[in-house]
Amino acid sequence: KMVDPTLAEMGKNLNEAMKMLEDNQRKVEEENEKKYARKDIPGPLQGSGQDMVSILQLVQNLMHGEEEEETSQAYRLQNVGEQGHMALLGHSLAAYISVLDRERLRKLTTRILSDTTLWLCRLFRYENGSAYYHEDDREGLLKICRLVIHTRYEDYTLEGFNVLYTKQPVIYISSAARTGLGQALCNQLGLPLSCMCRVPCNTMFGSQHQMDVALLGRVIKDDVESGKLPLLLVANAGTPGAGHTDKLGRLKELCEQYKMWLHVEGVNLATLALGYVSSSVLAATKCDSMTLTLGSWLGLPAVPAVTLYRHEDPSLSLAAGLTSSQPVEKLRALPLWLSLQYLGHDGIVERIKHASQLSQRLLENLKNLDFIKTSVEDELSSPVVVFKFFQEYSNSDHTSHAAQASTIQHPIISNERHIYDTFNQWLGEQLAQLVPASGVDVVELEDEGTCVRFSPLMTSAVLGTEIQDIDQLVDCLKMKIPVLTSTLQLREEFEQEVRRTVGLLYIEDLGWPGLGVVRYNYHSDGKNDDKQEKELEKINTELLKKLNELESDLTFSLGPEFGGQKNCVYIGMVTEDLDVSELVETIAATGREIEENSRLLENMTEVVRKGIQEAQLQLQKANEERLLEEGLLRQIPVVGSVLNWFSPFQASPKGRTFNLTAGSLESTESMYVSKAQGAGTTPPPTPTSSLAKQRLPGQKAFKRSLRSSDGFSETSSISHCDDLDKVDQRPPTLSPGQEQGPLEMEKAEEQKELAQAKTDTEDIHSDKSPPDCTEVEDQASQR
Repeated sequence: KMVDPTLAEMGKNLNEAMKMLEDNQRKVEEENEKKYARKDIPGPLQGSGQDMVSILQLVQNLMHGEEEEETSQAYRLQNVGEQGHMALLGHSLAAYISVLDRERLRKLTTRILSDTTLWLCRLFRYENGSAYYHEDDREGLLKICRLVIHTRYEDYTLEGFNVLYTKQPVIYISSAARTGLGQALCNQLGLPLSCMCRVPCNTMFGSQHQMDVALLGRVIKDDVESGKLPLLLVANAGTPGAGHTDKLGRLKELCEQYKMWLHVEGVNLATLALGYVSSSVLAATKCDSMTLTLGSWLGLPAVPAVTLYRHEDPSLSLAAGLTSSQPVEKLRALPLWLSLQYLGHDGIVERIKHASQLSQRLLENLKNLDFIKTSVEDELSSPVVVFKFFQEYSNSDHTSHAAQASTIQHPIISNERHIYDTFNQWLGEQLAQLVPASGVDVVELEDEGTCVRFSPLMTSAVLGTEIQDIDQLVDCLKMKIPVLTSTLQLREEFEQEVRRTVGLLYIEDLGWPGLGVVRYNYHSDGKNDDKQEKELEKINTELLKKLNELESDLTFSLGPEFGGQKNCVYIGMVTEDLDVSELVETIAATGREIEENSRLLENMTEVVRKGIQEAQLQLQKANEERLLEEGLLRQIPVVGSVLNWFSPFQASPKGRTFNLTAGSLESTESMYVSKAQGAGTTPPPTPTSSLAKQRLPGQKAFKRSLRSSDGFSETSSISHCDDLDKVDQRPPTLSPGQEQGPLEMEKAEEQKELAQAKTDTEDIHSDKSPPDCTEVEDQASQR
């Protein structure tokens, strides 16, 4: 059909109008949505989401940090090898497997859990055991405690904590155990802290890091007689600090006697996978439960810890939370299941054996070093090496030191130990910074104090520690030992020099690893405390700046960020060639110079203010005198100009100049006469150290100069003076072909006589007056 063109045009215009109306309506709706949108949605969640690249870039920035590009030291990432990639793959597979159907998921998780448990029990010689996989390494012990409570208290499931009132449970842990372990167990179990008993270590016989078995037996007997129930004993196969192993065989006999549960944990349990195992560690296979941390031993990231245990009642294990009916819970073992298959038995043994070899290599090198004291349980096979810097006394020094300590025992012993703890803290931090691949850290032990610990079973697999790193660690240690000994020996001399020097105050800070702490005392002239404190801070800050500008090997600082003394100069480690007297003299002289300059500035401010007021008064008086001299007619504008033209009035300009050095006002008449400004009084010289001026070229500050160099400088200066005298006494030389006549010979003879007379007068003592020059000339003419 033919459509009327008018209608068609009208329909087209209608469609366009409707489209425009719909677009406007859509824009209004979008604006309304934006207007009423929620304002509390975080930025990353707003809109329709972000792409994968942006999210991964954000994760990378969070991992590496934005400051890494600005700093020169790059952050050292952990060594994640292929076995680590298998562990990471296990986490991804666990998330994927969790979406399978329930029956298939149950079969798969049961297979993974049973395989991993069997492999671990065979690897670590723990027969007929069950396994519990957990993220927190303390969670396994917590579940074991609940299992023992359910076992020893039959009505605990029905009555709960009411059954604990009749017989209070007691859990025994070693004093060398991890810090806060007992408190964490009591908090999670809901028990009072009185249920936790800390057993001291040996004090007379055996290792000082092993549990005192005899004392433990007496404590358990007393608890039983008082109506308490001994529940569980936590022993160590490698204490967290020194890596020592408790006497597990005797502890097991004691636990069987009182029907207690024996739980063992520690880094030395890793050696159970080796071919040869020491008898002390092998006794751990007879315990009731043990906790293994395979992630740090084998370098596996994000793998769970494992607690192996033996128990016959599955219902109690389920009630304690050691087993779960949820298939997803069993997938925790998947990363470990994959990693163990990838490494194999040889790979697992190789990593543990490599860590033991690193410990033996370090221990052999430490035996040959002076001033290094080691603390290991077994020198033949010790996975953990603990050492410290300690300077032995000679026989005479030791006798005098012991006599002195007997008279004032507590302060000297405590101060000496505090100083050694500070120095060993500094040594451990320096070694960890210089050789980060070694994994050394600082540990606080109850008897030894602060020590440096090397535990390769916990760090070598993650950091990739090799034999070369151990050799580098020993080389760095050899470089630091002379610095420590020199600083320790010069601390007392520095203290004595500072106490003898006027204007300096010695600050005793036992926590500072260095030569010492000094403060320049500000001599206040009746100022209040606030102003005196500000002046003291200003002078010592400027003193620190001046000392750092000197060319020396010393480090001057304001001290530690927290806990340090205010307004002090902290001096770091030094070498044996330090000249302590020159250092103290330089500090005192620099402090006096800063104080004098500060006082000069204060006095100058007051003098300038008074000088300006005096100059204003004198200039006003001079203007009045000038008006009186010129007369009244010269002050009238037109008349004064005509009068000055006919009879000019000449008056010298009278000004005032202020002499900053003398602090007085002076007239400027002499300046206008001579057309130049006078130099004035020469300012006093800046006080400097006399020893600093004698420094040889190229020699750094505060260094003792060798005697040979001093002797050479003195002889060279004397010979140089002799050469100058010889030059003065030499007769004038003649040019080639020139003959010496009678007059020339007479002049030469006179010069020779004058030179001889000059040398004679130099030999005469200073209290005698020199002869007259005319007499010498008369003697020469008579000759």
